[in-house]
Parts: sequence; C-alpha cells; structure tokens
Amino acid sequence: MATPNYGFEKRQRELEKKRKKEEKARQKAERKSNPAGEGDGGGAWMDNDAPEAEGTGDGGGDGGGGGGD
Repeated sequence: MATPNYGFEKRQRELEKKRKKEEKARQKAERKSNPAGEGDGGGAWMDNDAPEAEGTGDGGGDGGGGGGD
C-alpha cells in the first residue's frame, strides 16, 4: 500500500486558498469599480427576489396538502 503524500495535499490546500483569495480580491475590485446597485451582484439579487415572491403564492396551495396523513 502506498503512503500518503502529505506534501502534495498541503500544496493543493495552499493553491485552493490562493485561488479563493484571488477570486475574493477580484470581486472586491469589481464592487469598488461599480458603486452600489450598478454591479451584477446588487441588481441580480433584486431581480431574483421579485419572481420568487410571485411564485410563492401559486405553489403554496398545491404543495401544502401532501403530509396530511
């Protein structure tokens, strides 16, 4: 049986942390360059929220009766 390569696993964790840190820095730079409400994050969140509210009214009556037994 082969022995675990702890050095490789550590390097992979470090690379993943580095990728996450770079992604976070990139997103922060995008937010900074696009003030509140003009970026993808703010507008997309508001758009996703509105249809969900409408759909909740339709689905509530149909889905609620399943667990009555």
